[in-house]
Amino acid sequence: MKALRGAITAHANTEEAIIDGTRTLLSCLVERNHLTLEEVVSVFFTLTPDLNACFPARAAREMGWDVPMLDMQEIDVPGALAFCIRVLVHAEINRPPRHAYLRGAVSLRPDLETESAP
Repeated sequence: MKALRGAITAHANTEEAIIDGTRTLLSCLVERNHLTLEEVVSVFFTLTPDLNACFPARAAREMGWDVPMLDMQEIDVPGALAFCIRVLVHAEINRPPRHAYLRGAVSLRPDLETESAP
């Protein structure tokens, strides 16, 4: 089993922005890791305290993800990146994990290979 990490910033605290960000992030992880939904075991999402308009798991379920998922709030650290959705995906794969830090979240892990998204 491998753990895939990722993060993305949402454009606003709206249902649409959170769903869009979550879909973009999960789609990128699927593509980068050649992941099938059958390989996904569980998913943990966190959101910064300024995002509360929607659960990211809802977007994943709408994409066909039918695994245990948990939505949590990040610690409210002064000066932390705002409007950020983070994810930890557990998957039954043997390939090296390729993480995805997108949009403003690229700044969180400059040491990892990342790519930007619209």
